[in-house]
Amino acid sequence: MGNVIRGAVALIPSDRCERFLVGDLKEMPHDCTIDLCSRHLHRFPLRVCAFRDLVKLYLSNNNLNSLPSQLSNLEKLQILALDFNSFVELPLVVCSLRQLSILYLGNNQIAKLPKDLSQLSGLKTLWLDNNCFTKFPPVVCKLYNLKTLHLGYNQFRSLPAELSRLKELRSVWLSANVLNKFPPVLLEMHWLEVIDVDRNHIQYFPPLVHLTGLKVIIYDHNPCFNAPLVGEGVKRVGRWADSPDDVDDESERKTAELSIEEKTTEVSTEVREQLSENV
Repeated sequence: MGNVIRGAVALIPSDRCERFLVGDLKEMPHDCTIDLCSRHLHRFPLRVCAFRDLVKLYLSNNNLNSLPSQLSNLEKLQILALDFNSFVELPLVVCSLRQLSILYLGNNQIAKLPKDLSQLSGLKTLWLDNNCFTKFPPVVCKLYNLKTLHLGYNQFRSLPAELSRLKELRSVWLSANVLNKFPPVLLEMHWLEVIDVDRNHIQYFPPLVHLTGLKVIIYDHNPCFNAPLVGEGVKRVGRWADSPDDVDDESERKTAELSIEEKTTEVSTEVREQLSENV
């Protein structure tokens, strides 16, 4: 997993954290992970930007609402966790981090994304769950290497046809939105492996047999009158799903998707590292 600056940074009392980072960093490893989760930070510690070879930075569960322009110094950063903060918009400096492959933005108050996000051409995983989106951000359809897209717990009513441009996308998580029908664009994306539309307002599911790449469809907690028809070997999680072992839907769901605990900042850095490696 590499060097994690945890004993030196993340375990320091929050009121001393920024003071420490302003100190001498000459003896600290530069190719490392910095974990500053749950430190009650209101300001980004500028000395973090001295780690020009930093590849993983976790800032989850703080009180941040802005980031300094100096963050662009972290040109090798691959993972950035900003979830559970107070952002109402994505700081533009994030769009300058061209090596990012995983970006956590869940549990903020973001309602739109800047066009400059398309500069993150290598982005593979994007978490936007638990924000304030009512319209799908068009720039996401320009992230052509995206493999995993988390959109749960927003207010999406539909998905754009342009989403089908994402030929690398393998899983899309749409639980707890306000979808009135199964998004037509997903019917064109035969390369998808996981579709989660749990907790929406979908009343009818069209056949999904032609989605030859599909492995899991999660459709529970919808007012539907039918289960989606799927190909052989596809796992269904919801009403009328095949359950030979008589396991309840909630247990099935837990085995089919990342548990809600894994979406919170109580998750250790080690767990996040493992999740990232599986992307």
